[in-house]
Amino acid sequence: MFLLAVMAVLTAYADNPYRQYTANLPFKMAEVSAPVFPDNQVKVSDFGAKGDGQTLCTEAFAKAVDALVKKGGGKLIVPRGVWHTGPIVLKSNINLHIEKGGVILFAADETLYPLISTSFEGLDTRRCQSPLSALNAENIAITGEGVIDGNGQYWRPLKKDKVTEGQWKAFTSKPGGVFKNPKLWYPSEGYAKGDAMADMNVPRNMQSEDDWNSIRRFLRPVMVGLVGCKNVLLQGVIFQNSPAWNLHPLMCENIIIDDVLVRNPAYAQNGDALDLESCKNALIVNSRFDAGDDGICIKSGKDADGRRRGRPCENVVVDGCTVFAGHGGFVVGSEMSGGVRNIKVANCQFMGTDVGLRFKSTRGRGGIVENIFIDGISMNDIKNDALIFNMYYGGKSVAEAVADGDNPNNKDMKPVDETTPIFRNINIRNIVCYGAGRAMLFNGLPEMPIDGITLQNIDIVAKEGAEFNNAKNITKNNVNIKVKK
Repeated sequence: MFLLAVMAVLTAYADNPYRQYTANLPFKMAEVSAPVFPDNQVKVSDFGAKGDGQTLCTEAFAKAVDALVKKGGGKLIVPRGVWHTGPIVLKSNINLHIEKGGVILFAADETLYPLISTSFEGLDTRRCQSPLSALNAENIAITGEGVIDGNGQYWRPLKKDKVTEGQWKAFTSKPGGVFKNPKLWYPSEGYAKGDAMADMNVPRNMQSEDDWNSIRRFLRPVMVGLVGCKNVLLQGVIFQNSPAWNLHPLMCENIIIDDVLVRNPAYAQNGDALDLESCKNALIVNSRFDAGDDGICIKSGKDADGRRRGRPCENVVVDGCTVFAGHGGFVVGSEMSGGVRNIKVANCQFMGTDVGLRFKSTRGRGGIVENIFIDGISMNDIKNDALIFNMYYGGKSVAEAVADGDNPNNKDMKPVDETTPIFRNINIRNIVCYGAGRAMLFNGLPEMPIDGITLQNIDIVAKEGAEFNNAKNITKNNVNIKVKK
């Protein structure tokens, strides 16, 4: 009987290897499987594209996608070479497959990326079209062993404190750039104008199309923008050097991110590796993230725009992932106004991130974060907090907030209403952190304390211990903190 049971399990996993991640969860979640495509293939080179790194292949990619659509879908093969292109738009039943040695290099020319209505940092706004995108598509994939490069250095501003002197001189000597101050460089006058008109990267009081076009480079896009898609697979590919966020699935269902490398330079401004926003039924497994901002981040919209959308990020499994340099290893927020629930994070390692587990929000967001289960995290060389709950997030990284001496008023109460964020019912266990600036910080709101956090089997070696403000029903079982000071 035992052998029969084992054989049944192995057969089930062979039929769908991703079934193992949704079995025995502490919440209900539908099984997720990889999309299946018709047995049709075309090569982008069949449509006039050249992998010489110079020929612009935008039209060839569009023709290849359309040819596959007419056949009912299939695999669009990108062979070895450097394929220089403007935006690529995927459609239903298309698998963009980049072979070993293949590089898709997106062009450094903002005029190739039309302005579109979208969401960025949780707010409804306009941005340049993503280099690689899909809208309301079903059964799509990006697979293979190649590289997708967003040419991000063309788009991004630069802070002097984040680079070496040599890097600073190399970047700021480029023609067209301007300085806001001696330590902040913009890639163009238009970018500087856009930043002066923006609140947290979103422009305000735009009056005309000319206004938008005058700041186009400031409206740098996320590199991979998937909106309203179902049955999505990202597997095997290296995603790097994005203009803003790297991967941004928004309002997608049934998404698998497996065995990818997502990387940005450590100095990349707003260079988040993965922002999973208002998605349902997602697997993020066996992947590596190395970015200048948050690593694996869960979001659901910001403030009134997020509450109006009203779509939580829910039913998510993160398993077997590694996060290197970045603001946080696993992060929830701060854009969580639509809610976050039913998340499991297991068997991951964070190596040298600013923060390990990071939960952030602020008054005005609203939203409920609940039913989060974190089990089996190993951390090393965490520069600030191994674990932080901060309900006073003001747009800074933890390191920047510490350096600036931020000390929010966590005593005075405000009225509770729909704009009050709620964090509750979060289970964190089997954590080992060797080396952190501080073990833990819980900084809740006096009118809405962080509620119902279980800490079990936790070992942390840090310079400073743990601080708890405005938190209730905190259960600690076998929590060991060794303080170096």
